[in-house]
Amino acid sequence: MTVIVRAVRPDDRRDAEGFARVRALALPFMLHTPESVGYDVTHAHPGAHYRPLLAERDGEPIGTAQVGIVHDSPDPGQGYLNVYVAPNRFREGAGSLLVRAAEEHLAALGARKLFAWVLDSPGNRAFAEKHGYHAGRSAHFLRLDLATATLPPRPPLPSDVELRTGSDYATDPRPLFELDAETMADEPSDVAQEFTDYGAWLQETWNHPLFSPELTSVAVVDGRPAAFSAVRTDGGARYGTVMTGTARAHRGRGLAKLAKTDSLHRARAAGLTEAFTGNDSGNGPMIAINKWLGYEICATEVRHVRELP
Repeated sequence: MTVIVRAVRPDDRRDAEGFARVRALALPFMLHTPESVGYDVTHAHPGAHYRPLLAERDGEPIGTAQVGIVHDSPDPGQGYLNVYVAPNRFREGAGSLLVRAAEEHLAALGARKLFAWVLDSPGNRAFAEKHGYHAGRSAHFLRLDLATATLPPRPPLPSDVELRTGSDYATDPRPLFELDAETMADEPSDVAQEFTDYGAWLQETWNHPLFSPELTSVAVVDGRPAAFSAVRTDGGARYGTVMTGTARAHRGRGLAKLAKTDSLHRARAAGLTEAFTGNDSGNGPMIAINKWLGYEICATEVRHVRELP
């Protein structure tokens, strides 16, 4: 009846299935599949030292942790650990063992400042504080029932704007990378990041097994992407927006709303029935767009931080 913690084996299908299953129970508003878990392990940037952990009791997966270094930050020594235990397996010791194993891994790599997302409940907050983590910014998960919700119509298309899909950039996705990098730089965050590695973006975003170029919508001005809504799907009926943003020169024109609305309409037409997205709690403009679209907050996470001695 002992709980053990070990690294996920990248070539073991059962490990990937167990990791994805626990994540689906703990975070039903995020998309995970065994294929995406295996891909993340084998295609992570070497500098991230990414190490997903699995907690098992009698061979049954009951907890997980995503652990790594923030390799693309100009500030060295920053790491992350996101620990989630299956809701019916709390108080069996898995969470504490995962935190200990994650911190040991990160400390050995020289990390001194650790960030962790924690679901916003009294028990989870108390667990984080018990382990020396202090609360910071928060972010919301939002859900939209695509099967029954009344989607607003697509906003009128400005005369100088063309709508395309991510698939239109299959032969050269670099323009989408450049737009993604610009918008990411303005996202609220506790960690400064330099999003400049096109090769890493291809691996982690464009080629990811969950990424859907077909449902990704792009608003184009003068032949260049000006706004976009990037999408992942789980291969079934679930849809998730992973980034929506507008180039600085085109903000204030409603292009992000246009791109996201277009993507949702096309997702519904393709038979998807459940849509998810996420927002930093301080990102008022995007929260307003999502409320206009009919999304409702379904959960909140709080970013916690700990300084190692």
